[in-house]
Order: sequence, then C-alpha cells, then structure tokens
Amino acid sequence: MSDLPDLPTLPVTFRPGRTRAVLLSAGVVIFLVISAVALLLEQLGPGEKLSFVLTGALIFWVLARFARVSVRADDSGVTVVNIAGRRRLDWAEILRVNLRTGDAWVFLDLSDGTSLAALGIQPGIDRKQAVADARALRALVEARSIHDPESAPGPDQGRPEQDQG
Repeated sequence: MSDLPDLPTLPVTFRPGRTRAVLLSAGVVIFLVISAVALLLEQLGPGEKLSFVLTGALIFWVLARFARVSVRADDSGVTVVNIAGRRRLDWAEILRVNLRTGDAWVFLDLSDGTSLAALGIQPGIDRKQAVADARALRALVEARSIHDPESAPGPDQGRPEQDQG
C-alpha cells in the first residue's frame, strides 16, 4: 500500500495558523495600548512618549518573530524557518520526522547525526492540525528521500517514546 495519494501538492508550507494569529493579534493590541497610554499621559515628555512607542514596537517585533516560524517543502527539499534563523535541507538529509507526546514541536532527525527543531509544526493550540502536518511531512520525506536501509533507524530504534505524528 502506498502513501503517495496522501501526499500534499508541492510546494507546501506548514505553519501553526492559530498560534500565529494569536501572536500577531496580541502584538498589535500591545503596541496600540502602549502607544495610546504614551499619548494620553500628559506629564510625559516627547522623548518618554517615543520610548513607550518604541517599546511597544519592540514587543510587536518579538512576537512577530515567534509568528514567522514555518516548514516549507518543495521539489528540492525543505526549508525550516525558526525564530532566529533559517535552514535549507535536501530531502536526503532528513532521516525521520518525529512528533512525540509532550513535544512542543516536530524534530527532524538528520543524516549528520543531529536533530533539528521545526517550530513550524507545533501542537500547542491546534494539536490535530499539527499531527496531520507532521504526518504529511513524514510522508513527503519517505516518498522523496533515498536512505540506506542499514543506516536509517528502524521502527524499534531511535527514540523510545511513541511518535504521535
């Protein structure tokens, strides 16, 4: 039985939609409230008002960085965009896609022996969507990667906890 009919059409982007909406909405509200307070406080000087507005803008920027996370898959590989950086991977570099009970996000086991957190698939607010996205990414990895069966972890090797995705 093949998983190919269940594969998403490439290119595809996975991101935590509800989390993103909450973070960006909160950022806008915080910026507006801090800016309004700065403008309404008459005893503040222009420099102090500006510092309030800049603080609100900084808080919004930080929340926007958290909201930018994603996992983008295309014909040539996967791009993982996390809070502080971006990493491009060829399909063959990804050995396994893991989302275990209690994990805050998906982890990609890589051919160099390391693991990469992929914050673009996280079960925080929408676990059902995260599990579906993890399964879709796993199916893509399995369909597009060429692994040496002796070097790849088998079903009883690797991480002992049950994988949810």
